[in-house]
Amino acid sequence: MLLEKKCIPCSIGDLPLNEGQLKDYLGQVKDWELKEGKITKTFKFKDFKEALDFTNKVGQVAEDQGHHPVIELGWGFVKVSQWTSKIKGLHENDFIMAAKIDAL
Repeated sequence: MLLEKKCIPCSIGDLPLNEGQLKDYLGQVKDWELKEGKITKTFKFKDFKEALDFTNKVGQVAEDQGHHPVIELGWGFVKVSQWTSKIKGLHENDFIMAAKIDAL
């Protein structure tokens, strides 16, 4: 189960997930979309403060895991995008983070 795993640093030269692996991992996270080589999800909130509070929680999880997403914050929404720049693609870590963010 992704939620129980911890992100493990990957190395330059590690291969990104293949199409079959991506399909499997996408089935394990809810409402994350594969777009342009990244997984993304937009979370909705009633106001800016709730969105900001969620953003701070995502930031803490990212620091704890050592794996940092791109976070876009606006009034009533937070959009999170994940990929592993070191391997120029998606890694299991991206899906581990997605699961942990969903659990917030």
